[in-house]
Amino acid sequence: MTTNKHKWEPLIYSGLGVAAMFLILVAVGVIAGSVKTRLDLTADHLYTLSGGTRKVLAKIDTPVEIHFFWTQSGNDMPVSLKTYAQHVEDLLDEYRQASGGKIVIKKFDPQPDSDAEDLAKLDGVEGQTLNAGDLLGGGGDKVYLGLAVVCLDQKQAIPFLDPSREKLLEYDLTRAIGQVINPQKPVLGVMSGLPVFGQYNPMMAQMGSQSQEPWVAISELQRDFDVKQIDMNAETIDTNINVLLVIHPANISDRAQYALDQFVLRGGKLIAFLDPLSAVDNRNSGNMQNMLQRAASGGSSLPKLLKAWGLEFDTAKVVADQNYVTPVRRGDGDPTPEPTWLSLTPKAIDRNDVVTAEIDSLLLPFAGVFTGTPISGLNETVLLKTSTNSMLVDKMMAQFGGGTSIKDFVPSGKEYALALRLTGKFKTAFPDGKPAGAADSKDTDDKTKDAAKAAKNDGSLKESVKDGVVVLVGDTDMLYDQFAVHVQNFFGQRLASPFNGNLNFLQNVVEQMAGDSNLIGVRSRAVQSRPFTRVNEIKAQAEDQYRSKISQLEKDLSDAQQKLGELEQNKDKNQRFILSPEQQNEIKQFQAKEAQTKRDLKEVRKQLRKDIDSLENRLKWINIAGMPFLVTAAGISLALLKRKKTAAQ
Repeated sequence: MTTNKHKWEPLIYSGLGVAAMFLILVAVGVIAGSVKTRLDLTADHLYTLSGGTRKVLAKIDTPVEIHFFWTQSGNDMPVSLKTYAQHVEDLLDEYRQASGGKIVIKKFDPQPDSDAEDLAKLDGVEGQTLNAGDLLGGGGDKVYLGLAVVCLDQKQAIPFLDPSREKLLEYDLTRAIGQVINPQKPVLGVMSGLPVFGQYNPMMAQMGSQSQEPWVAISELQRDFDVKQIDMNAETIDTNINVLLVIHPANISDRAQYALDQFVLRGGKLIAFLDPLSAVDNRNSGNMQNMLQRAASGGSSLPKLLKAWGLEFDTAKVVADQNYVTPVRRGDGDPTPEPTWLSLTPKAIDRNDVVTAEIDSLLLPFAGVFTGTPISGLNETVLLKTSTNSMLVDKMMAQFGGGTSIKDFVPSGKEYALALRLTGKFKTAFPDGKPAGAADSKDTDDKTKDAAKAAKNDGSLKESVKDGVVVLVGDTDMLYDQFAVHVQNFFGQRLASPFNGNLNFLQNVVEQMAGDSNLIGVRSRAVQSRPFTRVNEIKAQAEDQYRSKISQLEKDLSDAQQKLGELEQNKDKNQRFILSPEQQNEIKQFQAKEAQTKRDLKEVRKQLRKDIDSLENRLKWINIAGMPFLVTAAGISLALLKRKKTAAQ
């Protein structure tokens, strides 16, 4: 009897264990179903509310309603939109929980001719027509997927939640909440030598062409700030403007620089995007001759101010960097690597500054660099920089591309500053006061001297009254739509999705100076890029080998052609069309050198592909087999340990 009892004990205990585990799993399922929570295992916690969002929610002192409209009944809603709508609903529920009940979610199914549809229209949420040919005579079936954030008499609508902006969903929601709880927008001045606010051409309109839309960068800023356009020739900056954004101040006058000087000294915050070679400006210059003239004499800087601050910005040079090359397609040809188009990775970005901490990819075409040492009293923080594998090249050569700028590439060994921030006590660039204008230059010498004396007593500030802030960036093209966003027409709406951190960088800088800095962390993580920096380094090393081989080949070609020319001059006139033995031998030698160089280049390319394939294979094995191997090894180790303990008993 005792033997049978011991025989059945393991089975009984095993059955009880399985039953207990089943009950535990059921209980966990019931609890998890009643308390909505998610486990975010992504590296950057992209599906968890950011700290910036939680700080914005903590500011709510009056209940905020979110009216969520989406078509739930019927079969009109595409499956992809239904899936996205469920994601939005889950995220809204997280907002409700994180706000401690201060956010109230109201869901509506706006069916045709319903009260919910009328409310959607009042809230600014628009139905989108998916199917043409409505039997009732309408414009087709409409589906709704949008929301409105309401607080007292303030309302912010997101008319349509575009799935292509899924990574920006949290930012859009948090920004809308911030706008209704704090409706007063800060004032932002924008001074630009480019048509950033759009452009209307009457002649083009008569031909049926539409006017140029404002740049997406400006449209995004207008959502958060009261943006005021400032004339490029302005001699004063309104006192209600505390933050001023200057974009491509080409040929800026001394009087306008004086206005900026006094703006900074009175405590205004200046953000200046300068450029030695603006691709956008050249594009608007018309024919090739005008383009070349503008490229040669163009560029933008603030020479008087930079000199007073101890900095220099050479508008004749752009920077090339072999570690941050960008493949650029010109015409119908294959993409070629362009080192003057900088695709910056985290190594080039300051990860310790709140403005750039979450940005990991930027595109700067034909950028300039800042050199020099700030004057005493000013502190410099470099936000963006090149690698040491960089050099300055003539901008006239750089604009032709196609490898022209890297043919004679010699690394400088320096890290150049592409963007920086100056803080501290600024001193005036105009110690003699306001500079004389064009009308003053016609005065007599005596009148000019009198004007100079009066200028010294015109009330001009000589030094900043408190610590000031100036941000300088060596490129303006990075703000243009083509280099920052994908723009598409979605159901009649112009929607933009960023493909790098260019706009994030601009908005982060402006918001740090004028807006809610909590939005910086929310938006910055929306565009995450993880480039293979090791692959880029391998390519850069291979390019160095290419460069030496190409240079040697060109030298051999030049030497052979020179030798052929000398032989041609010494050849008998009666043998004008007959190659001499010396010429034939020279040609054979050159052909042999050319063939050998081509073989060497082929071997370098082969080794490059081998290194890249090897790196990719290692990454695949780590990602695919690494984790299962660790789990298996852990299981075997635990089994062996348990067996050892059992044997010891």
